[in-house]
Amino acid sequence: MHALLSAFTPIWVLTAAGYAVGRGGLLGEQAEAVLGRFVFHVAMPAALFMMVSEARLSSFANQSVIAFGAGTVAVCALGFLAAGRFFGRKTADRAITGMASGYVNSANLGIPVAVQVLGDASFVAQIILFQVLLVSPVILTLLDTGTDRGRVHWRPVLRRMLTMPVRNPVIMASMLGVLVAATDLRVPSALGRSCDLLGAAAVPTALITLGLSLHGRRDGAEATEAPASRGEVAVAVALKNLVQPLAGFGVALLLGLPEQQVLAVVLCSALPTAQNAFLYARQYGLDTALARNSVVASTVVSMATLSLAAWALGPPG
Repeated sequence: MHALLSAFTPIWVLTAAGYAVGRGGLLGEQAEAVLGRFVFHVAMPAALFMMVSEARLSSFANQSVIAFGAGTVAVCALGFLAAGRFFGRKTADRAITGMASGYVNSANLGIPVAVQVLGDASFVAQIILFQVLLVSPVILTLLDTGTDRGRVHWRPVLRRMLTMPVRNPVIMASMLGVLVAATDLRVPSALGRSCDLLGAAAVPTALITLGLSLHGRRDGAEATEAPASRGEVAVAVALKNLVQPLAGFGVALLLGLPEQQVLAVVLCSALPTAQNAFLYARQYGLDTALARNSVVASTVVSMATLSLAAWALGPPG
């Protein structure tokens, strides 16, 4: 439990700091928007480029990733469908609900939890690659097409989909990283250090931005949307914290994985919603309440689910 508390503490501290800064008005009214754009367009692409470019793509395909991926895809799809069927959401908002339901906080929380419980973070690196290279492009495509204001012609939509890697810094950085990794190129040391410095700002700035959003305006529109948002948050958190770990556990058993790999799959599946869901909603001008509240609620609930997974599947003693 001490290890889990140590892993969660930076998330709570930085989010609380962002809330305090927002409450005090220290950074001005536009701070949330500006910091959100900085993370999405600058810091996150730099971090993703270095992470993917230094990865060994050959280690990506294994049964543990398949087990995790199957549970993730199923839960994201359930969240996407539930948002449309039960809450009347359109495509872009449904994509955010799907992301909130199954996109795990693999970087700033997954790594310390894996090190403490599993002994190393090698599997988390594969999870990061899976989310960055496969899950994120699908979600961003849905967001991009779903926020295509009024243009229903198939040609503009197709053109936007084909040019999205050029227009979206997250996908572009990931693709460049894959190119570097696949061709065994070496990133020049000066460029690598610069990207590392920028990338190091991604997680803390994202958490500060999340905290700023918690002190957002309480206008009439928000009050009207609150009941539906609470229902969606409950669905997203249930899918994230309960269904996804169980799905990963079931697939891992079907594949006959060893006990340590089963623990790794369930533990990573039980991680809370990544703050990327909030950042994407913010970047595309969508309602951020669902993503923001899902990140906070799933982070609190995951303290129990992560502890349960470690106790039930970990080695005795």
